[in-house]
Amino acid sequence: MPIDGTMDYIELPVSDMPATKIFYKNVFDWGFTDYGPDYAAFEACGRDGGFNAERKVVQGGGPLLVLYSNDLEATEAKVKAAGGEIIGHEKFPGGRRFSFRDPNGNELAVWTRK
Repeated sequence: MPIDGTMDYIELPVSDMPATKIFYKNVFDWGFTDYGPDYAAFEACGRDGGFNAERKVVQGGGPLLVLYSNDLEATEAKVKAAGGEIIGHEKFPGGRRFSFRDPNGNELAVWTRK
């Protein structure tokens, strides 16, 4: 049983479900379980989530989902090749990251310790 306050599920809004699934499959190799045309669940490294076409994408707002990568440059290249928009790079004590927008305009980040 999860501990109270543990991050348990992440749900992102989408405007184009097919493009979203292709993007995340190509970049992060996520698989999906469809629950109708407006919802696709995913499991990514032990974390569950879903894409919901009934929710609205909010530009410049909402929570920031940060993913980890052992090879930041390779992941950035995959994001670009899959049609993601790189919107920034950052270095900080203990690591570095880049931020991007997925095909729906959701902002996410990928970081590494290296």
